[in-house]
Amino acid sequence: MIFAWFAIALLVALSLAVIFLYNGLVSKRQMVEEGWSGIDVQLKRRANLVPNLVETVKGYASHEQDALNAVTEKRTQVTSMSRDDVAGRAQAEGELTQALGRLLAVAEAYPDLKASQNFSDLHRSLDEIENAIQMSRRYYNGAVRGLNIAVESFPSNLVASQFNFEKAEYFEIEDEAERAVPTVTF
Repeated sequence: MIFAWFAIALLVALSLAVIFLYNGLVSKRQMVEEGWSGIDVQLKRRANLVPNLVETVKGYASHEQDALNAVTEKRTQVTSMSRDDVAGRAQAEGELTQALGRLLAVAEAYPDLKASQNFSDLHRSLDEIENAIQMSRRYYNGAVRGLNIAVESFPSNLVASQFNFEKAEYFEIEDEAERAVPTVTF
C-alpha cells in the first residue's frame, strides 16, 4: 500500500515538474517572439522614414544618385524579406544601415541641406529609431539566450525535445564592416 502511494506521489511530482518546465519554455518562446516583434516594429519605422529622407536629400543633392539609389534599393530589399528570416533580415538591415550612413555623409557636402529643418527632423528621428533598434535587439537577443539555455540544459532539454522546442537565432550582424557605426558630423 505504501508503495502505491509513493508511486502516485512520484507520478504527481514528475507531472508537475514537466508542466512547470513546459510552461517555462512556452514563456521563453513568447519572450523571443515579443522581442522579434519589437525589432520588427522599429525596422518598419526606419523603413518608413527612409523615403522621406531620400526625397529631402534628393531635393538638395540630385546629382548624388548613387547614394540615393543604394538606400532605395536596400530599403526595398529589407521590406520584401520574410519576417521570420532572422539571419537574412540582420544582413539586409546592416546593409541598409551602411547605405544610410553613406547618404548622411553625402549630406555633409550640402550646407543648405544640413540647415534644413526637415532634414534635421528626419535625421533626429533616424537617430531615435536606431537607438530603439539597438534596445530592441538587446532585448530580443537576451530572450533568445534564455530560450536557448532552457532548450539545451538538463532537465528542460528533455521536455523541449518532447514538445519540439527549438533554439532561436540571434539577431546579429555577421560582417565586421557592417558593425561599424558610420560617423557623420554636422
